Amino acid sequence: MKPVQVVESLEVLINSGQPIHLWGGPGIGKSDLVRTVARKMGRNLIDVRAVLLDPVDLRGLPHVNGSNLAHWCVPDFLPKAGSGTGILFLDELNRAPMLVQNACLQLVLDRKIGEYTLPEGWDVVAAGNRLSDGGGVTKMNSALSTRFRHLDLEVDLDQWCLWANLAGIDPSIVAFVRFRTELLYKFDAGERTFPCPRTYEALSKIIASKPSPVIEHELFEGTIGKGAAVEFSAFIRLYRSLPDIDKILDNPKEAPVPENDPASLFAVSCALGRRATPDNFGKVVQYLDRLSQEYSVMAVKDAVARDANIASTKDFVSWAIKHSDVVF
Repeated sequence: MKPVQVVESLEVLINSGQPIHLWGGPGIGKSDLVRTVARKMGRNLIDVRAVLLDPVDLRGLPHVNGSNLAHWCVPDFLPKAGSGTGILFLDELNRAPMLVQNACLQLVLDRKIGEYTLPEGWDVVAAGNRLSDGGGVTKMNSALSTRFRHLDLEVDLDQWCLWANLAGIDPSIVAFVRFRTELLYKFDAGERTFPCPRTYEALSKIIASKPSPVIEHELFEGTIGKGAAVEFSAFIRLYRSLPDIDKILDNPKEAPVPENDPASLFAVSCALGRRATPDNFGKVVQYLDRLSQEYSVMAVKDAVARDANIASTKDFVSWAIKHSDVVF
């Protein structure tokens, strides 16, 4: 399922009181989606890394009360009565030892464990990697697995680019991923790291820190892996050599246009889409009209997704009519 579909499905299942398990490869944004849904629904979120727990961490430690009877001290991290509504998020559940998974079974099945009861208004969402992803996962036993409603998350290029533009991910990364779509997510269990939404977010922060050219490539390699870093290093050099976007907007009808170079065309289109506003959109489309239609449509879609007010301008209406065969 695409991220937007997963968000909608999570809302439906949470509202119907169903425990949920979200599946997907490492680094594709499962945790972020759960946090997004919690914010959207106005719910609290408690993020528990199941892989770090021991069985006693969920049940609590025993103590003896005044009548010499043993009781269990409720773990402080579990939601308490009167804490409103929320999501108890059990991340990396299938990497946890089987004894921990068994402890979670009672919590999922009966909404209680030992002397603890999950408060009304709180729901359980778990997440984990698939067996095919490796990473030390343990096959979930059927008694626990059948208690969940299962959702499979897959990466989606357009939705990731929309998120990236809104989140301020460096435009060179968005342009690179548009150009090399297969590198949005390329899992490799044999490598220490690989290109994925999580590592591209980290890469953006590295670029923002303006590292020395002497170490820049090594930082790229240590973030998205060797093969992707080689390609990205070449691409960002090209991106930085593009005509200045301000100069393009100053003279959109005469500013130079990259010729027969898809990488440069992707780069300049994405850069213009990022810089577009309702005020300068007329100049943006003047330049985009000098490119082939695929680059123009890509840039305008990115711009409108980032700033919906662009779609209310006369320049957008004129552009949309001109490209109605692919826009509508």
